[in-house]
Amino acid sequence: TKDREFTASDGSVLMSFLKSKCGKDGKLTDDVYIRCMVPFRKEKAEDGKESYRWVFSSYDVDRCMERVDPAGWELENYKMNPVVLWAHDATIPAIGYAEELQSDTELSGSVVFNEKEFDAFGWSIGQRVKFGSIRSGSVGFLVKEVEFVNHREKPDEKADIIFRKQELLEFSICNVPANPLALMKAEKNGAEKTAS
Repeated sequence: TKDREFTASDGSVLMSFLKSKCGKDGKLTDDVYIRCMVPFRKEKAEDGKESYRWVFSSYDVDRCMERVDPAGWELENYKMNPVVLWAHDATIPAIGYAEELQSDTELSGSVVFNEKEFDAFGWSIGQRVKFGSIRSGSVGFLVKEVEFVNHREKPDEKADIIFRKQELLEFSICNVPANPLALMKAEKNGAEKTAS
């Protein structure tokens, strides 16, 4: 929110907080900024540019028992300023930018890291991604509407909260994702890799 920040690794804490900020229709009455770690896939662009294809967000249930509805993404503002940050730190310059955003069954895009000549740090994060020592990403978004799952009505639903409408603010490269899935897509050689 505007006035405070906290970290919730327990989904019940986040659910209680969101319920206090929602009307009965699930629409937020106050701005709530969420950072949600997600899996990614990477591939090298055909033109040789160091560009990596990522799944920014998926509908999978994460470790906090949440889902993000891919049909609910608002991307217009982000496309005008498609920053890629390091670990959601907006106090340092962006380490790269995103392009080719798509939102259908998942939110995906390509990440281009900064050149070494003007940003050694951003380039070094790109090198860690390239060689596999960093394998995950995270979306930062403004929540617009949520669904609190009624497990009596939906006994097979694993999530406690489903974010139904959200505005993408930034995408971050990070060390540890909330979503345990991390898939590395095939590069030019066609070899399929799975990251754990």
